[in-house]
Amino acid sequence: MREYMDDKIALTGIVLIAAPIGESDKRLVLLTRERGKVTVFARGARRPGNPFLAAANTFAFGTFYVKEARTAYQLVQTEIRNYFREITEDVEAACYGSYFLEFADYYARENDDGTQIIQLLYGALRAVLNQKLDRELIRYAFELRMMAAGGEYPQVFECAVCGAKHDLCAFLTDKNSVLCRSCVSKVQRSTPVLESTIYTMQYVISTPVERLFAFALSTQVKKEFIRLVEKFRRRYIDRDFKSLEILEIMRHTRNALYKDGQ
Repeated sequence: MREYMDDKIALTGIVLIAAPIGESDKRLVLLTRERGKVTVFARGARRPGNPFLAAANTFAFGTFYVKEARTAYQLVQTEIRNYFREITEDVEAACYGSYFLEFADYYARENDDGTQIIQLLYGALRAVLNQKLDRELIRYAFELRMMAAGGEYPQVFECAVCGAKHDLCAFLTDKNSVLCRSCVSKVQRSTPVLESTIYTMQYVISTPVERLFAFALSTQVKKEFIRLVEKFRRRYIDRDFKSLEILEIMRHTRNALYKDGQ
């Protein structure tokens, strides 16, 4: 589709933030393929019967036709392909989805090509709705892949000392780089890691998005994978996510109820 259509600009993307403004308008933050993160105002979007009533909400994905204003864009037309209504009807899925939007908002930039982040975000939202997939794994795979897309991630493909790509079994603590079995004794500070965990991280960072979330792990590998991704997130990201706090409370409550029921 052409970016320009008459005097309108066609932007393909997803609504990250939808905030009320004034008596009936909304301020939207869109992640778009063509222009990265942009701010768009939807006039009258909170009025019943307004054509933007459904489109001007978080998770809405499609084409947004806008006109340039002085400081932002003005929404003039929409063609929504997926509202992700199922997410809003599932409390846990909504918590995960909101976190994914907030995480994507952290990495999105104005005037950047947003294609990679959109593909990852869209894939994660669809995966969360798949009852056969592990939502916790989806979350951590999403975090690691998003950090990689932002250029911040551990070096997991070759030994930091000799460059070997096999028998990787530890992390060099200070540099977040892996070590092979032959080089572990050559450094002073390293943390043993299962080879399966390192392979999992390689898979998450490099596999096509359409296959990213369809994997399962043993209990031991999953625990180690989660622990490492948590560590990397705290190292690379200097922001607290409100939606993550809610998600963590929900997860701890669910785990406590599960233990009590055993």
